[in-house]
Amino acid sequence: MSRLSPKPEKPTRVRCAIYTRKSTEEGLAQEFNSLDAQREGAEAFVASQKAEGWIALPDRYDDGGFTGGNTERPALQRMLADIAAGKIDCVIVYKVDRLSRSLLDFTKILETFERHGVSFVSVTQQFNTSHSMGRLTLNILLSFAQFEREIIGERIRDKLAAQRRKGKWAGGKPVLGYDVDRSGSSPRLVVNRDEAARVRAIFDLYIENGSMLPVVTELARRTWSNKAWTTREGKPQGGRPFDRPTLYALLTNPVYAGRISHKGEQFAGEHEALITSERFAEVQQRLAANGRRGCSEPSGRSDVLLRGLLKCKACGCSMVHVLAGSGKRRYRYYVCSKANRTSRSLCPAKSLPAAEIERAVIDEIRGIIRDRSLVKEVVAAARTASDAEVARVGEALATATRSKATLDAEMRRLGAKHDRTGADTSRMAAIAEEVRRIDERCESLQAELRDAQAVVVTDADVTSALVEFDALWESMAPREQARIAALLIARVDFDATDSSIEIAFHAAGLKALAAGTYEEAA
Repeated sequence: MSRLSPKPEKPTRVRCAIYTRKSTEEGLAQEFNSLDAQREGAEAFVASQKAEGWIALPDRYDDGGFTGGNTERPALQRMLADIAAGKIDCVIVYKVDRLSRSLLDFTKILETFERHGVSFVSVTQQFNTSHSMGRLTLNILLSFAQFEREIIGERIRDKLAAQRRKGKWAGGKPVLGYDVDRSGSSPRLVVNRDEAARVRAIFDLYIENGSMLPVVTELARRTWSNKAWTTREGKPQGGRPFDRPTLYALLTNPVYAGRISHKGEQFAGEHEALITSERFAEVQQRLAANGRRGCSEPSGRSDVLLRGLLKCKACGCSMVHVLAGSGKRRYRYYVCSKANRTSRSLCPAKSLPAAEIERAVIDEIRGIIRDRSLVKEVVAAARTASDAEVARVGEALATATRSKATLDAEMRRLGAKHDRTGADTSRMAAIAEEVRRIDERCESLQAELRDAQAVVVTDADVTSALVEFDALWESMAPREQARIAALLIARVDFDATDSSIEIAFHAAGLKALAAGTYEEAA
């Protein structure tokens, strides 16, 4: 019996768009012009790749009389829109400079091709990103483009530095007490008389009270807020009530003393000062003295046991770790972040001695081991939290999927228009970028969903995890204890009304600790 040879697979269909350009209109009226010659050469190349499934699309993308120095070309924009709509697999030009003469523009166009999986071929220069050599050439071009971008960035930074050294306002968010006058050749700060009076009053309040929290409380009573302004797009910004960080930023801003700062140096500004140099210096000295008497824990510390876990039940805010005292006598506390930023009177939770609350949490965890009913409560709570996490991630995934479907429908509608405008093209490009971000988000959510669905906690898991916790705890260094606490505990709620705590556990953390894989998980 004869054996039939398998039929060769048909090559994948590659839809090729041919782009042509000529800088001037000279000769375009001829029967066979430069655009026709470019297209003929490109069509011949496509024909040579017929065995690979390449076909030339009938649509013509011809820009006659348009410079290659920018991307404001109708045929180019139409081609980019068709790429975003998924109608093109490969773009072919006769020479690279037909696509663009600007290295930055050329790189941006190639990035668009890459994002949509579109290859790029230059017929006369053997440039083809579907092959390894073409990709190497692309990487070289990208390296030069990065170099050019860095040079441009350096020029901009040098220009801003020169402006600041001359005392000029070099941009940024407007500050309370000044408006930005843009009527001249460069923006400059002009005094806003009403706001300037408030700034002077704030400096006086700080000198009078000697600390920031009373000032924040008084500013809230007066309903004074930070600088409010409107962006060029018409969006309102700022205008929020003061808290400690924003008050500190105002009190330490050298602009109010008539100076402009740049990389640690200060220069005499062109604008009018609102505060005398002596008054400003007095405030800085007071701030420095207060800073030595009490400060928040440095953010780099990783051995604070309940960092990010302890919450104030009254207002739902995190309780931050702070240090008080001076010299060798330092005391650790947890304080409600809302009270710490604004006023202690706004939150019933007082400062908690850190060692006491940390010990209470550890004793609570150890107590669960000896009470069977508490183990079951932990299991039930962990399962409820796990189910809630599955529901949350599932809803986020469904929302993202619906958003993508809406955008896909809009893209199809715009792609079907025969009279597309530049605004339509820009919108299609924006949609394509948004769809890409949603796809990445969906991949991440799907992984989260799989992980959440895989966690099923049992009584044995909880008991084993807590026994392991109890056995390991005392032998661990503070940093390791903090890592295990973050793995095991989802949150600790402190209720100031009765000084009670409630602990919620991570289902995955319980599982990892029970299985002995906590080091990998942590």
